[in-house]
Amino acid sequence: MTAFTSCNPSTGEVCHTRSSWTSDELPLTIKALRSSQHQWAGLSVEERANGLLQFATKLHSHRDALADLVTLEVGKRTSECLAEIDKSVQLIRYYAELAPELLQSLQISTQASRSGVAFEPLGLVLAVMPWNYPVWQVLRFAIPALMSGNACLVKPAPSVPQCSQLLHEIARESGLSVLEMAWIDTEQVEEAIRQCDAVAFTGSTHTGRAIASLAGKHLKKTVLELGGSNPFIVLADADVETAARDAANSRFRDAGQSCNAAKRMIVVPEIADRFVEAFCAEASKLRAGDPRDPATTLSPLTRADLREALHAQVLDACHHGAELKLGGQMPHTPGFFYPATVLDRVNSSCRVYHEEVFGPVASILRAADEDDAIRQANDTPFGLGASIYSADNERAWQLARRIEAGSVFINRHTSSDLRLPFGGIKASGYGRELSEFGLYEFVNIKTYWQK
Repeated sequence: MTAFTSCNPSTGEVCHTRSSWTSDELPLTIKALRSSQHQWAGLSVEERANGLLQFATKLHSHRDALADLVTLEVGKRTSECLAEIDKSVQLIRYYAELAPELLQSLQISTQASRSGVAFEPLGLVLAVMPWNYPVWQVLRFAIPALMSGNACLVKPAPSVPQCSQLLHEIARESGLSVLEMAWIDTEQVEEAIRQCDAVAFTGSTHTGRAIASLAGKHLKKTVLELGGSNPFIVLADADVETAARDAANSRFRDAGQSCNAAKRMIVVPEIADRFVEAFCAEASKLRAGDPRDPATTLSPLTRADLREALHAQVLDACHHGAELKLGGQMPHTPGFFYPATVLDRVNSSCRVYHEEVFGPVASILRAADEDDAIRQANDTPFGLGASIYSADNERAWQLARRIEAGSVFINRHTSSDLRLPFGGIKASGYGRELSEFGLYEFVNIKTYWQK
């Protein structure tokens, strides 16, 4: 069965196909990984850190070739792909420095003669990964898991086989035998879950529920990073031009195909018209084109079906009273391009009010006042991130505490920082990646006590 097929999003042409594994390849790979994991776990944390630093060096040396493949299969601009790889290298170096201290056993004073906590690996962690950041998403989960002494089995997204294969080859070049790709189809995922010790998943809420159900059936620890519909609140005293520029940068980067991007711009009456005008001005500057061309500022969507689904959401919003301020027309050119689109006066009858929008479409919601802005921010099944723009930082912090999300940014669009935990609540999933919290997700926090 041909389970892995990539298309060039700029042309729509198929560029690579790969068959999924036969039924006997999964257990053989898992057996080999478990053997490698036992050896890997037997190393000191410092030795594992040195091994991963060699991987970082190899990854950096292959950055141009890997970025070219990400551009080819995902459609992202070359500069965005290079930034993804560079951030991944920084992640490895960050954990190589952080982990030796954080994974030390802790001595805790009790009535016992000796007691404390040790951080030990769980064993083999399965990751079911998405297509939009095929390097960063894999390593964001894998590096802390590997540093903790686990082995990682990664099921790549079906549309990114070439960049996933090259990432695997780079790991092997650096002597890292505990990171393996699983070329399995959907029907084999449950068996992989059954044979592994924990599961990480990044992707849609719908698939996340299915993964969580299977993991629960087999009692496997899970970390889920699911969809997002991040509110971007602009208050009356905000710097409107700065807010509009930041909102546009967040919404349209990577063609809007980021779970953590600003999705719903929520504005109060005093500045609503000014914000819409400034935001549309920023969006109208974007130019679609070849992602390898430095002049291109808006890349294509990754697949045809994603573009069809996005356009259906836009048509539904217009049908239910939203005002189309910019874009919204399906192109009739090769590839999977879609114009930067702005929907004003989005209301609760529109699908885009409730659903995640994965593409270069911005929804602007008009709130009656600050309290209504918070209400609309929370009126969503998602809870990944949020932003608040205001000249009054203290007031913004007070409002931030009322927002239901895994992170809130004041006068900045949502993003991820290696030093801070990343993850969501509600339909955006559970568990955390990055920082020391991500390091502890896939360890056995073992208590020991000696009388």
